[in-house]
Formats: sequence, structure tokens, C-alpha cells
Amino acid sequence: MSRPSPSLTSLVALLNVAIATSGRTLLALALCLTPLSQAEADGHEAHSAAASSQLDAAAEEVVDTAPLGAPLDAPLNAPSYSPATREDFPRTLLWGDTHLHTQLSQDAYSFGVTLDADQAYRFAKGGTVIATHGQKARLDRPLDFLVVADHANGMGSMTALVGEDETLLANDRLKEWRRLLIEVGNPKAGLQISLEGRMKGWPDELNDPKIIGPAWAQNVEAAERHNAPGAFTAFIGYEWTSWPGGSNLHRVVIYRDGADKLKGRLPFSSYMSDDPEDLWASLGRYEAETGGRVLAIPHNGNLSNGLLFRPETRDGNPIDANYANRRARWEPLAEVTQIKGDGEAHPFLSPDDEFADYESWDEGNFAGVPKTSDMLEFEYARGALKLGLSLFGELGVNPFRFGMIGSTDSHTALATADENNFFGKHSAGMEPSATRATRPVGKAGDFITMGWQQAASGYAAVWARENTRESIFDAMTRKEVYATTGPRITLRFFGGWGFKDEDANSADVARIGYARGVSMGSDLGDRPRGRVPSFLIAASRDPIGANLDRIQVVKGWLGEGGETFERVHDVMWSNNDPKRRDRRRIRRSGKLDPVGTTVDQAGATYTNEIGAAELITVWRDPDFDPDEAAFYYVRVLEIPTPRWRNCRRRVRYCSQGCISCCRWWCWSGA
Repeated sequence: MSRPSPSLTSLVALLNVAIATSGRTLLALALCLTPLSQAEADGHEAHSAAASSQLDAAAEEVVDTAPLGAPLDAPLNAPSYSPATREDFPRTLLWGDTHLHTQLSQDAYSFGVTLDADQAYRFAKGGTVIATHGQKARLDRPLDFLVVADHANGMGSMTALVGEDETLLANDRLKEWRRLLIEVGNPKAGLQISLEGRMKGWPDELNDPKIIGPAWAQNVEAAERHNAPGAFTAFIGYEWTSWPGGSNLHRVVIYRDGADKLKGRLPFSSYMSDDPEDLWASLGRYEAETGGRVLAIPHNGNLSNGLLFRPETRDGNPIDANYANRRARWEPLAEVTQIKGDGEAHPFLSPDDEFADYESWDEGNFAGVPKTSDMLEFEYARGALKLGLSLFGELGVNPFRFGMIGSTDSHTALATADENNFFGKHSAGMEPSATRATRPVGKAGDFITMGWQQAASGYAAVWARENTRESIFDAMTRKEVYATTGPRITLRFFGGWGFKDEDANSADVARIGYARGVSMGSDLGDRPRGRVPSFLIAASRDPIGANLDRIQVVKGWLGEGGETFERVHDVMWSNNDPKRRDRRRIRRSGKLDPVGTTVDQAGATYTNEIGAAELITVWRDPDFDPDEAAFYYVRVLEIPTPRWRNCRRRVRYCSQGCISCCRWWCWSGA
């Protein structure tokens, strides 16, 4: 295996939006603020004071005791002796992957993966499995939930083709594809099939319900077998795969429900329609007809060539309030970090953000159509959040009030985002080996994707009450979630109008946060007269990972003239004790002293001699203007750690907006 290089990135978090990253970790929590009338503000001030008073009095609460020998089946309204029964907020942090592919995905099978959904679930639960090319694989820590999200288009078609399905073999192109898969093998066969399918179109037979139905049933049945409420959650889901002109508009669809509500139903594919509005309509029909619940999660705006967050419909018409309402309804989350790059921010859009360049995949789309700088504004989460503020001013509805999560998008059936346990995007040539970093793994037009360009990322973190489909799904809809590039960093982020500095010293930050404010994913309520927003933020390192570098708050706001702005605030960092001679400071340039590094490139190791195991603070916006709509989200950074590969390419965007000028950057030892 190639020696990993030091990571230049670490962690992120958001309050209406949430994410986390390794080498930089991305969490996210965005908080939208709307100007309020003074009457509204005065009313909230009284409410806020009452809530705070209740919290302060809670420590003095006395619960009546029952006599010895009282019956064990006491009525529900009897005094409680368990404090947890009086809590109405989530205490359980759950980790999972909402975007995993198995051999039933057409592209995954073409590139060689042999593992099915049962093996994917077994791996996610901590079991040992044999990967496609014979290596044993296991997670160092099990996941809590998983979505096997095989592509609806052509689901199960490649396995059926190799199995000599008569319907498929009646097509001469498919007969030739079968020969390639058997005689040529992977990855060559997979690359050729993928290229031909994109250029000439995919044969209709691949989407025959007689082919899709049995494959979908396999995935549904596997999820039911492995779902264990309280211990492990297996969601039923799939991926809707729209890519007009090669531009990515993909969504992962996740059901709250079990198999009983899905009988007789097939997944809605882009073969039926490549318009997301039609996808939303299909989700609406499902809920209306079954009483169930479902949502969709878009991903990889960085490969959409400016389409994913553009304020236009699929037909190119300006979006209206109806469209905005439906998008906000069906897409409460966005996947912003995975193997195919980062989607939180971009250095061209945020030149003052020194950490905006994490895993930038920004050359073009799946068809190799080159990217131009004017596309970037509509591809990244931060840009979409800013655009949402503008659209709210115009339409009265914000279509981009989403929370952020990460997931792998692995096509190996192995849900791993760990730098030291990365099995690649596809099985072909990307399972651990000494040469995988320098192998080509994909081609789009003139663009060739190399192994080293694939990021070991990401996971979804969810604050839930229990490990069940219902509880995790509900957390997703209220956006109490965040993303991580791999490290399992614990993050709490609350916003309010009355947090006190001493709240950062509380033994129970969650209890304080929920009592005096709102949690990640929420809107900040009415502003009391004269108050500025305050934020209670607490982050703890991955228990078996690296120390933390800093906490940042990213603010975006809408100016008087309709322009949008952003600023990144360093609000808490390691080694900030004023008594220390070597303490870190924010310099006149506005930049915080770097944390340094302990990475040994030769041995691909690091130590926790620098950084902090925990960072907690209360921060107030020094530039708050009650007349400006704004959002806030948190970004938490880890200290540098080794990466799975030792070389990466960066595209530099010059002041003229050129995206063709690029350099190759390699660390020593490459």
C-alpha cells in the first residue's frame, strides 16, 4: 500500500445543516434567521426567560417517593424515579452509511463486485467478509445503520445477463456485453460497458420490470432480515440516477417503513423520468397511498456542472414557490462528502477560506464535459445555503434549507470511510494493494480518474432517541444530523438568545442546549429585544482518533442590496491558554496560528501530542444585524493525520476565472 500523506483537512458542523471530515472533518448545522417585528421579539423574550428559569430550578426539583412495597405496575402518571423518562430530547449518537452499492447495481457488477446485500449488512454490523478479490475485511467498529441503495436503473440486470436471462440475451448488444464480462473481465469490460451505455444509451431490456422486480425484492427482503430495532437499523432504499448530458442529479431514496408498505411497488427510476419533480411526485403518491414516509437525498453537486442547486427546473424555467416548497419537503438533507469528493465549499467561491479545498473534484461531469467557473456557484452546499436566503426574499420559501450528511457511495458493498481500511470506489483495481493509487479507475471524455483521487469518506452521524428506522428517519427530517469524512467525532451545536459563558462548563451540555435554545437543523426563534444570537458548541475527538485543531463558525447572510456574503470565524481552538508562551493566536491577517503536525510520512503514523481531546465554547456573533437574514454552521477541524494515498492534484482557479491552469502536488515520499 502506498504510504498516506498528511491530511490537510479535518471536521465540520452545521445548525440547519450538519457534516464532519478527516484530515478535515465536516459537520454542519445551519441556522436561518429572519427579521422579526418588535412585538414578536418582546413575546419571545418572556418565553425565553421562563424556559431559562425552569432550567435553573430543575436542580431543586423534589420528586415524591412511594412507600416501600408499592406495586411495580404503577400508572403512567405516577412520580418518576428515572430522570431519563422526563427527557424529551435525543441522547444517542448513531453512525451509518446511507449510500452503499452491491452487485445488484449495474455499474458495481460491471466493475467486478461479487458481494450482495447480506454481506454488506454483515460487514456493517462488524462481521468479517471476504472482499471481491479474496481479502478479508472488517470494520474496527460496527456501524449503527445502513442503506443499501442500489441503482434503480438496471437493478439486477448484470447478474441476470450473466445468468443467461432470455429477455436480455434477445438483444445483440447485451449478448456482446455478456461476452465481455465473462471473457474480458474487469475492469476493462466494466469501463467499455459504462462508456458505451453513456454514449449510445442503455438498452430498454435492462429496465424490464421482470428484471427489476426480483432484484428489488432481494434488497427489501435483506433489509428486513437484518433490521434489528434497538441494535441495528437496515433501511430500505435505492438510488434514482438522473444524469442529463452526463451531469449528476442523483438522489438516494430512503423509506421509514418496512416491506409491508412496499408490496407490489418498484423503485422509481430515471428510466421512467429524469426530472426530479417527477421523482417527488412518485414519493408523494407512495405516502398518500400507503400512509408511509419517504425522503430523498441529493449528492455530488460537484459533478452536476452547475445543475444540482441551480434556481431552475429541469426544463430551464425559473423555480417558483410551489417548486421550492416541494424541494424543501422531499429533500431535507444533502450528502456533501463521499468518495467522489467534497461538496461543502470550493476555493474559487470562498477564496478567504483556507480550508475550502478539501478533496475538490471539479474538472467536469460524467460525460467529460469540462467545468467552467460559472457553474461552481450552484454545485456546493455553502453556495446553495446563500442562494436559499436570496430565494426566500423573492419567493417567501427557501428550497435549500437542508441538513448535511456524508456517506461512502462505495460500489464494493463495504461501507468503510477509514483511511487505514479503504477499499475504494469499485472493486476493480482499488482493493488494497501497492499499486492501486497510481491506477486509472475511470474515464469521462478526456478526463481520466486515478486511484489516488478517491477520498476515504464519509459517514452520517444522527442524534436519535433509539436505534430504529422510525427514530433515525425522524432525526433526518428534523435535520439533527451531521457528516463526517470518517472520524467519529461527537458534536453538539445549539443556537439561542441567552446562552451564558458558564454553560460551556456544564457537565450536561445537551440538557442546557435543548432547554435554552434549539439544536442543529433548527431555525432560531423570535429575537428578544437587544439580543444577539449565541451558540453553545461542544466537540469531542473520535475516541480512537486524532485530537481536534479548532472549531469554526461559518456565517452567510443577505445584504440590503440582495447580495450574499460569508465569513469563517475561528471560535475555539487547542492551545489557547493565555498563560502559555506558545499559545496560538489569531493574527492581524485574521488567520489563526496553524496547529502543526506530528505526521511521520515514512511510517504513516501520528501522535496526539498536539491538539485537544475536547473543545467547548459559547460564541456570539459580533457582527449580528437583526435586519439581515443569515445562516450559521459549524466546522470542526482535526489535527493532520495520514491519508491512504500520498499524492493529489489541485486545480487552481485564477482571478480571471480560469479553471485550466493546474499543478501537480506531491508530498515527499510520493
